[in-house]
Amino acid sequence: MFPYKKYLRLDKFPHIWCTGCGCGIVMKAMLRAIDRAGIQKDDVAIVSGIGCSSRTPGYLDFNTLHTHHGRAIAFATGLKLAKPRLKVIVVTGDGDATAIGGNHFIHAARRNLDMTVLLYNNHIYGMTGGQVSPTTPFGKKASTAPYGSTEPDFDISNLAIAAGAAFVARSTCYHATQLDKLIEKALLKKGFALIEVLTQCPTYYGRPNRLGSAVDMLKYYKENSIPVETARKLSPEEIKGKITIGVLHDIERPEFCEEYQKLVDRVRIKNE
Repeated sequence: MFPYKKYLRLDKFPHIWCTGCGCGIVMKAMLRAIDRAGIQKDDVAIVSGIGCSSRTPGYLDFNTLHTHHGRAIAFATGLKLAKPRLKVIVVTGDGDATAIGGNHFIHAARRNLDMTVLLYNNHIYGMTGGQVSPTTPFGKKASTAPYGSTEPDFDISNLAIAAGAAFVARSTCYHATQLDKLIEKALLKKGFALIEVLTQCPTYYGRPNRLGSAVDMLKYYKENSIPVETARKLSPEEIKGKITIGVLHDIERPEFCEEYQKLVDRVRIKNE
């Protein structure tokens, strides 16, 4: 059995997550990935904003920073520039990262800042009461959309690719063993790396939309996900409504901190 306890702050348990929530699955996948990547605890900094997902760092025995709603990537940017040796991981949710923190998200991707963003996408604001988020699907109910959302939803992974991210992958809580392998690849990638994880919220999203239990929601992920390699052989009509999982995007780009340091060195030499 994987030694999770060595990475946990046991005095912070029990956790606050609802029964059937997927946050624990994602947290455990991240720990397996960090361990397999061989990154030491003191070399990791995990930053979060506000929300169910953002409670994760509080349970983990790394350098951790719990910040303001939507500002996790902004804090992580400052941290990375001040301590570039650290492996910076941002743990965030769909509302935290792409609504309140939307500008930070797209500009960190554009700059190609060296950080791993682990984004729990449960299609809802969970902790704050089940409000509609940028990823709530059209027609689905939320506490602020009791008759169904009339807004189109974001495709977070494609948003990151369009903004300039170096590495983008997607998985679900059902595919837990695939998930830790994708996170490991993201951790070893130089530049902005996004892992979008579709995770069930049976309390605030599943219940009002009559999606059944947490097991039913996981079963949906199982039956409606297709590997990216398969999706590329299918027509847009054939993949409509399906969840494409795997590595969606992986390129090499100049990384922001390194480029910034080059600028500092040039200016320093010029002024000597």
